Amino acid sequence: MVFNLCEENSVANQFMAELRDKSIQGDRMKFRKNLERLGQIMAYEISRKLAFKPVEVATPLGKTSIDVPVTNPILITVMRAGLGYFQGFVDYFDRADCGFIGAYRQEGSGEVTINLEYSSAPSSEGKEVILIDPMLATRSSFIQSVDAMGRLGTPVHIHIAALVASPQGIKFVEKNLKLPHTIWTWAIDDTLDDNFYIVPGLGDAGDLSFGVKL
Repeated sequence: MVFNLCEENSVANQFMAELRDKSIQGDRMKFRKNLERLGQIMAYEISRKLAFKPVEVATPLGKTSIDVPVTNPILITVMRAGLGYFQGFVDYFDRADCGFIGAYRQEGSGEVTINLEYSSAPSSEGKEVILIDPMLATRSSFIQSVDAMGRLGTPVHIHIAALVASPQGIKFVEKNLKLPHTIWTWAIDDTLDDNFYIVPGLGDAGDLSFGVKL
């Protein structure tokens, strides 16, 4: 299942417009803040699909029952591009255990290989996992990130939280990810260019957040 959250108008559209606008992207603080805001809103939307249970709360004047999540999801992000987006999820799932995966693109010969050289994550056995990365292109780091998590247990469900997705990326995930999963995104863009970047996209989220890498 795919949820494209920008299909319904909300203030999130303003944050996405500012992220895409090359005349605004030079303001790194604003770029990171908008990533965080969209992470917060998506965390809220995903939370609505989690299991809840009633708890009794004592107020100064009495008692009441409130439904709260049964457990917290595991939050996993891909460094470094995912860090700003990830912060929004941490703001809302503030009791969640978190994991980090280091990945980079290796380009050449008309192909792009995603290399994973670092991972640090808690057990995902029997847990819901939110895998957070701004761009869902093709041959993506999402599938390799799931594979890297495999030795740490089998989650009951994976929520793939992308900022922007391509049709090719969605098709690739749905074909290759065998675990129960849901794809969440703020935009499904037109296609990929010859360098496997999403078009129209927004550029390199890592560079725009933290500076151009060598």
